[in-house]
Amino acid sequence: MNVLIADDEKNIRDSLASTFRLEGYEVATVEDGDQAVRAVESGGFDLLLLDLQMPKLDGLQALQKLRELGHELPVIFLTAHGTIEKAVEAVRLGAFDFIEKPPHSEKILLSAKNALRQVDLEEENRELRSEHEIRYDMIGSAPPMLALYERIRRTAPTQARVLILGENGSGKELIARALHRHSTRASGPFVRVNCAAIPKELFESELFGHERGAFTGATSRRRGKFVRAHRGTLFLDEVGEIPFDLQAKLLRALESGEVEPVGSEREMKVDVRVIAATNRDLEQAVADGAFRQDLYYRIQVVTLTAPALRERKEDLPALVEHFLERTCQEHNLPRKAITEQAMRKVVEFDFPGNVRELRNLVERLLILTPGEVIDGRAVQLSLPDRRPSVGGAIPHHGSLRDTMAELERRVVLETLERQQWKMTATAAELGLERSHLYKKLKALGIEKPD
Repeated sequence: MNVLIADDEKNIRDSLASTFRLEGYEVATVEDGDQAVRAVESGGFDLLLLDLQMPKLDGLQALQKLRELGHELPVIFLTAHGTIEKAVEAVRLGAFDFIEKPPHSEKILLSAKNALRQVDLEEENRELRSEHEIRYDMIGSAPPMLALYERIRRTAPTQARVLILGENGSGKELIARALHRHSTRASGPFVRVNCAAIPKELFESELFGHERGAFTGATSRRRGKFVRAHRGTLFLDEVGEIPFDLQAKLLRALESGEVEPVGSEREMKVDVRVIAATNRDLEQAVADGAFRQDLYYRIQVVTLTAPALRERKEDLPALVEHFLERTCQEHNLPRKAITEQAMRKVVEFDFPGNVRELRNLVERLLILTPGEVIDGRAVQLSLPDRRPSVGGAIPHHGSLRDTMAELERRVVLETLERQQWKMTATAAELGLERSHLYKKLKALGIEKPD
């Protein structure tokens, strides 16, 4: 974390700088309020210690100027003149704390940690609100899951980077959260990045942050995901979707432990454990020149695989009960029983979309099934018909790859037509993310008819 100390007394500046450096902070110092404003404008600071009485601009004037310029970093005031009136004015302008000189090292460090933690909590709360429907329980006792639990147990306490492999909807994020929860970083933040959902032009800003005015629309300073994950875990979901020309910058951040926000000339040190996940064959992507080999080796120190649902069918009854309970709570629905015949229908289905598809099926059954019992007929009607019936017989074009590509094209086309080209419904039935569906349509040469 980067701290700026603004005080016109050299001995105070030097003493505070030494205190913070001994605790591992990066420190810069200036001697008046005008310099403080210009330093914050240049970017890269997480906390400002501001003397109340300084030449050119005093502390209150400097804080007011920073707020007018859109800078929201936490500020701690230092003063030898701690009147109630000035303290109230400082708080009104957004100061975090107000400490009299000479500041006691333990008191100032505690105040600084609390200020930085408050910023983290505010950002974490915003992220949690946007992810309100996600739950993080891992359920299952099938042999593949027991083997996975053991690997998590061995890997979680280490600092090793982990690459999680698995099909769409198989629970890769649950594994990442379990690794974080059982690590030495559990008290720190867990920050998720959906690499497939970030526009290319915003990717660098999302990961590394940006300064105010760095580009059109950057009206205030923003901390990137790496900085937000400081002393915690950064989860790069769908890491295979990172644009090739940005992979070198990610690699550099992983190797150096430093990031440079867009529009800043200051590098920031970060202490982050990176966990990545993908449903792509990254080795093939490396061979195809779409993914950097050095980045691949950097992120896959340990590899964990999320088993597909068809590989652990004995877990289906427990998962169904879990989703029944959770969906009733989330949607305020009455609890419904499920018959043995209905459960057999569920177990017989392969669920290409894995746990995500199963969850959607249970939610659909609870909402649409009349009465208090879900029977076999209700399940049968709710399960998608995945037969590749478009065009009749299975195509054959000489090679297995060509045959499978044509078959995939037919299945996708049939689903699109059945869902009347509604992309959200089509992606859900196929067990895909919307972004992946659009990429698949492009790869298969499928366009919506006029």
